[in-house]
Amino acid sequence: MTSALGTLPFIATLWLLLVLGARLLEESGGKIAAALKGKPQQQAVSPLAMRIRVRWRSSPMRAAPQWRAAA
Repeated sequence: MTSALGTLPFIATLWLLLVLGARLLEESGGKIAAALKGKPQQQAVSPLAMRIRVRWRSSPMRAAPQWRAAA
């Protein structure tokens, strides 16, 4: 009886792994096949243009003369 109850979670786990593996293969099967063949994957969507933010340079901090002499 114990082995029958232990088999059920084992089979459920195998089924879950099989379903997740099939879903993964469905989503990225083309990428995997291209990688195994050694060819670059063709992108269906053009890469997005990124906006580059420019930080304004702040004025450099000036040390007080007494601290500058201590250094």
